[in-house]
Amino acid sequence: MADLCSVPPEILVPATNETLELALGSQVTLNCTVRWAATQPCQHLPAWAKDGQPLDTNSSQDTTWLAQNASEWLLGSVLQLNLTHDSDFGVFTCWVSNATATFTLRRVEAAGHAPAVLAALLVLVLLVLLAGLYVRCRLSLLLWYQNRYGELEINDGKLYDAYVSHATAPDDRKFVHFIVKPQLENRYGYKLFLDEQNILPNSEPSADLIMNVSRCRRLILVLSVAYLEQDWCNSSFREGLWRLLELSKKPIFIIFESQHREITHPAISLLKQYRNAVTLLVWRAGSMTPSSDFWKELCLALPRKISSQGTTGDPQTQLQEDKDPMLILHSSYLDSGGDLHPDGDLGTGLRGYVFGSPLPPRLRGPRTPMASAASTTEDTQLRDSHELDVSDLGSRNYGARTDFYCLVTEDDI
Repeated sequence: MADLCSVPPEILVPATNETLELALGSQVTLNCTVRWAATQPCQHLPAWAKDGQPLDTNSSQDTTWLAQNASEWLLGSVLQLNLTHDSDFGVFTCWVSNATATFTLRRVEAAGHAPAVLAALLVLVLLVLLAGLYVRCRLSLLLWYQNRYGELEINDGKLYDAYVSHATAPDDRKFVHFIVKPQLENRYGYKLFLDEQNILPNSEPSADLIMNVSRCRRLILVLSVAYLEQDWCNSSFREGLWRLLELSKKPIFIIFESQHREITHPAISLLKQYRNAVTLLVWRAGSMTPSSDFWKELCLALPRKISSQGTTGDPQTQLQEDKDPMLILHSSYLDSGGDLHPDGDLGTGLRGYVFGSPLPPRLRGPRTPMASAASTTEDTQLRDSHELDVSDLGSRNYGARTDFYCLVTEDDI
């Protein structure tokens, strides 16, 4: 029996030296279990040490029991620790006779939820700021992008940027003439064609309406209560809307917030259904401010603004001296240096003198005094001559003329 007790016991738990990473404030239980072969219990007393310093014998709970085969004995020693200070961490050693087991306790920071919560709050605040910045600056960014990279709508034969239709009511006339027109023409450089006549007096658009709208790049309708009281708005607004969509690219409708609450006209609900085909703007109490969203949305619906030094409005209109090309007698903005066609008369200089009007201006440079003098002499001789040979006018081919066209009515004359 003494020989069996002299044999060192076998450590069952832990199988190898353990290293535990624990957070401050946690609890841990260190279990040291050994086994030896004997029919009677031996006097094996476990001992614990921390960092080489022995611990109190009462610090652990020891238990001895007989194995099921009745030929082995087991001894278990359990050490419970509360890790409340940094000094509670270290290397713990369990001795049972000549058998040794080691536990290494290391401190790690507790994985709390505070960093995750702070990160989530930071992301939420950032999203709210971005959303507010987008709502506040969205129209300004879109307007900047349009004015810088938008499609240019010039040299398309249009004279005006927008055709404005409004009712004859005094409030509508004041709104258009004293608010819309000065703001768009003086501040943004657009040119408007104002019309207070009934835009669709019949089921079909009139010839005047088609001609006037064709001169404009956009169509603006001021939908006031007085405007909606027109016959075509009450009887056939849906059909009229289809006609307007055929005449103009995405027409613009302006309604007043103060009247919108009182209007029960079906036209408003119909326009909301066609939001993708039309632009519906609401004039509110704060829209009078030049930097309000109303003007930004209106400019987004209008053609791209063209910056022109020293001039306002459409450069094409400026070149045409703000006149209708149908009534222009001298197209000085065109290149009249040579004949476009052998049968034409652009190079003869005849057209100006037949109608009794001066020649188009000629470009003269500071280094061409002789040419200038010769040109002046030639002009003087032509003006002094009273007889012009017009016998061949009937044989000329005027189908080749591209500098003007004549389409006037008695009212225009």
